[in-house]
Amino acid sequence: MPAPPAPPVARLLVLAGEYTRHNDSLDVLDASAPELGSYVRSAERLASETTAAITAVAGMGLFDHADLTAALVRLKQVAYLTEAASRHEVVASRVLTAFAPEAVVGSAARIAAHMRRRRSGHAPEPDDRLDVVRQTALHEIALGHVVTTSSQGRDYVHSAGARVLIGTLRSLEKNGLAERVPESAPPAYVPGGRQDRIRLSTAGAIALATVIGMPPATRDPGPTPAPAAATKTAPRSR
Repeated sequence: MPAPPAPPVARLLVLAGEYTRHNDSLDVLDASAPELGSYVRSAERLASETTAAITAVAGMGLFDHADLTAALVRLKQVAYLTEAASRHEVVASRVLTAFAPEAVVGSAARIAAHMRRRRSGHAPEPDDRLDVVRQTALHEIALGHVVTTSSQGRDYVHSAGARVLIGTLRSLEKNGLAERVPESAPPAYVPGGRQDRIRLSTAGAIALATVIGMPPATRDPGPTPAPAAATKTAPRSR
């Protein structure tokens, strides 16, 4: 029996990961490879999936709001650019989808925030496994910012945005919220070896969807600091 479809916000986060995968494949594509035309089919599929995601959000019947409108317009722009990318050669195609992951994740965050603000009944309860550190790491992964490399038996995490610790990443992988795709990301420098892209699993996308767009302070305020000890001030001499 097939699994039920992911909620629309989680669906967008999965889609962002597919855009990252698409961009990575262009970055490591050998211009002489026989599968050179595969990026055309990939771009066509992503444009179609983006349009379907827009339809799914519209189908929730959310109240109209400037944030919702802006998110849907941005997603439509992504769909148009991606469809155009399918008609261009590799370099131009890569430019057209360069910022798609960030645009899709940003739209997902605005839609999620709108759902909570309106208490529409569509907003899920926050996943209690996600403190600020894990939430930040998943968000960076969704944006396509996180890769890993290995050297002398040690793993290293590299992020284009907020810092992600190796211990946090291992915890996310252990809990099935993130997954590693070996040698799928381009080298950090030339000549260098390909890097391992870190992507959200479907479970990770569903978990992040419950907190994305929520101010971090509401997720894990931390312990209340103890009041400072009173100190006596010596009387001033007259």
